[in-house]
Amino acid sequence: AWDGHVPPIPLRFGGSGPLFCHLQLEGAEQRACDVDLARLPETPAGGAGGPGRTLTVPDPLPPGYHWLRVENGGRRAETLIISAPTQAFTGDGRPLWGVFLPLYALHTGRSWGAGDLSDLETLAEWTAGLGGGVVATLPMLASFLEEPFEPSPYAPASRLFWNELYIDPRRLPEMEEAQAARQLVESPAFQREIESLRSIPQVDYARLMALKRRILEDLAHRFFTHPNGRREELERFVAGKPDLATWAAFRAVGDRRGEPWQVWPERLREGTLAPADYDEEDRRYHLWVQWAADRQMRDMAGQARRRGPGLYLDLPLGVHGSSFDVWRYRDLFATGASAGAPPDVLFTKGQVWGSPPLRPERLREHGYDHLIHVLRHHMEHAGLLRLDHVMQLQRLFWIPRGMDASGGVYVTYPMEELFAILTLESHRHRTIMVGENLGTVAPEIGEAMDRHRIHGMYVVQYELQPGSQGVREPPASTVASLNTHDMPTFPAFWEARDVGILEELGFFDADQARQERERRGVLRRQMEDELPPEGRGRGRATEEAALRRRLEHLAASPARMVVVNLEDLWYETEPQNVPGTHTERPNWQRKAKYSFEEFSRRRDVVEPLQRVDELRRGRA
Repeated sequence: AWDGHVPPIPLRFGGSGPLFCHLQLEGAEQRACDVDLARLPETPAGGAGGPGRTLTVPDPLPPGYHWLRVENGGRRAETLIISAPTQAFTGDGRPLWGVFLPLYALHTGRSWGAGDLSDLETLAEWTAGLGGGVVATLPMLASFLEEPFEPSPYAPASRLFWNELYIDPRRLPEMEEAQAARQLVESPAFQREIESLRSIPQVDYARLMALKRRILEDLAHRFFTHPNGRREELERFVAGKPDLATWAAFRAVGDRRGEPWQVWPERLREGTLAPADYDEEDRRYHLWVQWAADRQMRDMAGQARRRGPGLYLDLPLGVHGSSFDVWRYRDLFATGASAGAPPDVLFTKGQVWGSPPLRPERLREHGYDHLIHVLRHHMEHAGLLRLDHVMQLQRLFWIPRGMDASGGVYVTYPMEELFAILTLESHRHRTIMVGENLGTVAPEIGEAMDRHRIHGMYVVQYELQPGSQGVREPPASTVASLNTHDMPTFPAFWEARDVGILEELGFFDADQARQERERRGVLRRQMEDELPPEGRGRGRATEEAALRRRLEHLAASPARMVVVNLEDLWYETEPQNVPGTHTERPNWQRKAKYSFEEFSRRRDVVEPLQRVDELRRGRA
């Protein structure tokens, strides 16, 4: 029901007699009516009893999720009516800009081996001081960091809960009350482990989580065993998260067994957990750390929103195959399939992502409850939310288990209903929506995004083409950037560093690699030709000038928002992720070359951002 106007509802009831209608609005209000079925307009889509009928629901309906139930002669049916604004929340419309860095890669002088929520708050405050209103990062959802082990932010243990790895224990009120925990942190052995984790160039997730858990477990134990005034607050938090108690038990069983749920005994696999199956201390720990993470997320996001939308979160397409979500909502997932992509020019064998896809018919039967809770979990704190692979709203490529991508097939989804949920939740949480629409996108998706004010993405690396005169201007409805986390940095793209990686991994043969290097050479010359004569042919200085020109082009454009990858500014050439790879590459592990204290004082970082801010303000 767009903007509260309900289209005529087809009934598969034939025959005659009284039709009892009951409309339960999302709030407490109820509406009821009795009509003569025979007097309703006929529709060809009837049942065994003859032609169907068409029911008209008085409108407008208030925004929300409403249930319509009808009954006739012992026959009953019900349907969900989603009353949603046609257009998603878009804010005040002013031009925005922000910075991007994965939280695990961000590190400060106080970090323990990876960034945490305090570090993210520091980055947001610094960005705001330069005029930026947004800080973007990768998904921060719960991960498997023991057994199974999967640090990828795009294969989370759940899309309903946060990753406790990013909690800053020192800022928790419980830390002030726990002398033993403070003494442990200050002990020489603990400090040596912190220094060891800081000194390595990649995040050691398992070691860091084990270290941080020692402190968090102590704080959780103290919380539950000592009187304090926050117990009721935790109880309210648990009551407001329908799956949290089950999540805590699920993780506690996993802690004891140390194996994926697929190999648990049948009773546990099928979802029946008893207190004897886990340690109560572990269950309490998992309850408490979710509350602790949410408190810090709320505080950090609240501070960030003071200067703009604030936190730009990323919602991954799916979850790990051994995730809580699949275990808890087995009937919602096609566990015999994986989401993926068909073969294309780069990935000639296609891609198998490993995440079991959601079943569209089951989502509808359950009133989209799971998806709504996933969105709300993110929107509670996100000023902007990026939907990974927005094409999933229309169709998703399913690959049967045991087959490669050549055996996959597209499965369609109820696009209008999914967009309605997005626009409704967007307004309720005042969250600007962004859809990752890179690559092959059906025209219907682009049209729907425009109609519903879901911002698209504009990425320079996709726009550059040999022989073109410059690149098209970013449309006003886009979030513009030079690259994404799945692409080479600007310096690596300029120098074609990624081509060597792809050749080494077998994605390119020697001839394809040669052709791509030649193509990059053409693109590099095109970008040089846009510079003043004195800026050309000067090696690194030309590369720097080309980078700044591209950023200025984005900043001066109509794009709603410009996101600057901080690693571009200090000329990082190593990727954060190489799509199509897993353990053969150190994906999702590389720390930023410089600490926050270092890069925040570098002229090659600060000056381009100041110029971006100046040009963005000129668009206001």
